[in-house]
Amino acid sequence: MAVIMLHMNAITKRFPGVVANAGIDFDLRTGEIHALLGENGSGKSTLMSILAGLYRQDEGEIIFKGRRVDFRSPRDAIGAGIGMVHQHFKLVETFTVADNILLGDKRAAFFLNRSKSEASIEGLSARYGLQINPRAKIWQLSVGEKQRVEIVKMLYRGSEVLILDEPTAVLTPREAGELFNNLRRMTGGGRSVIVITHKLQEVMEIADRVTVLRAGRAVATLERDELSERKLAWLMVGRDVVVQHKKEPVHSSNIILDLYNVSALNDQSRPGLEDVSLNIRGGEILGMAGVAGNGQRELAEVIAGLRPVTRGAITIEGRDITNRTPREIIAAGVSHIPEDRLGTGLIPGLGAVDNLILKEYRQPSLARGPLIDWKRARADAERLVDRFNVLLTSLDAPVKFLSGGNLQKLLLAREISACPKLIVAVYPVRGLDIGAMQAVHQLLLEQRSRGAAILLISEDLDEIFKLSDRIGVLYEGRLTGFLPAEHADLEEIGLLMMGSKWTDDMEEQPNDISFTARVTHLL
Repeated sequence: MAVIMLHMNAITKRFPGVVANAGIDFDLRTGEIHALLGENGSGKSTLMSILAGLYRQDEGEIIFKGRRVDFRSPRDAIGAGIGMVHQHFKLVETFTVADNILLGDKRAAFFLNRSKSEASIEGLSARYGLQINPRAKIWQLSVGEKQRVEIVKMLYRGSEVLILDEPTAVLTPREAGELFNNLRRMTGGGRSVIVITHKLQEVMEIADRVTVLRAGRAVATLERDELSERKLAWLMVGRDVVVQHKKEPVHSSNIILDLYNVSALNDQSRPGLEDVSLNIRGGEILGMAGVAGNGQRELAEVIAGLRPVTRGAITIEGRDITNRTPREIIAAGVSHIPEDRLGTGLIPGLGAVDNLILKEYRQPSLARGPLIDWKRARADAERLVDRFNVLLTSLDAPVKFLSGGNLQKLLLAREISACPKLIVAVYPVRGLDIGAMQAVHQLLLEQRSRGAAILLISEDLDEIFKLSDRIGVLYEGRLTGFLPAEHADLEEIGLLMMGSKWTDDMEEQPNDISFTARVTHLL
């Protein structure tokens, strides 16, 4: 008979005007992987933040290993053996990876043997398929790499209960499989794992049990033999969810974006992009796959004007925008949906109105000389919030209090409302539930139908295959291949993500939609 390691009994948590958790019961067995599902805003993160010591419940109790616990801080929870990897990371940007992992660890000696600690961290990260450089500064890492640091930090501290929020979002299928195997080893050794995920296929593969939250309440806990994707989707949103989208064939249009042998440095002043050439036509989605840290961030930023090009050229409809300012590139018709929606995309402390006019406040429609027409700005914001179904308590409330799905819809509302020629979308559905994911995908497909060119950068191969017309792969800053989406398969893309090459005849026409890529050898 399974032993209950953890029981959360009748947990209630209130915020001003909102009941985030309403009498939730949740238990975790020793040696199980328990998936926690729910739409954004359903209370998952709040419930797990209570367990991790970030919040304290207003009502209810937590029983851990047979005794009642009262966590007043994350240190209390970590000391008890409960660690959480949050969706919004808890890292010190100016510290190194090793410093962040060792920070707060009571086992660390007063005088650190830095080389020994770094070697230990490097070995641990490699063992779990989460390669990171322990000497790199956090600010130099991509969002995906920062998530890896958080996972390794909890593994390094030997947590008995490990809470993972979207743990495979930055992994290739092979690495995800390796992580799942290691999680199984952990649970086989008596540890327990809680996985917050929106990938139904992932739940079906790894979960021993699933608890579904909706509107702050636990609506069901299912055993493994009761699981089905359709049932889980229905429990999450209260209706059937169609997860596939119908795409019309690409109608060849003029080339919107052209990159010619573009190179750029990363934040460590090392080559981040090397001789990247690609083009995207109007009405086409080019999906760019790759493991985090292989040039995706640099590619998006050189196009958006946020990173200088050291060699090569970038054009929009034949107009050279190489090393132009972000304002000039915006004026050329480029929209950018960055990977860090709260750090780069939006200003957390400002309200919806301010965030929605960030790119337009100089335009004659909003500007009255040196002043802003706030009445017009507010009316436009109300229209966009309604059109994109962004759920807000107030137009003036800081956007940092919004759920991930509503943050992303607000960001999309600003970027899409400008009717751009090119959309650079970087991990647009990372951390979103299935309902919000569907809405974002539909918005991108509507822009494709309108004739916009879309560069979709993602590590989620399901998303890449679902939306893309062509698929490219980045490895160590170089393009390792292009494949037409209808001819691509998971194994080919996985090999390219790990560094496989195309043949010489493919290099001659890397952007030709008609060619079929052939993986020939591993580096």
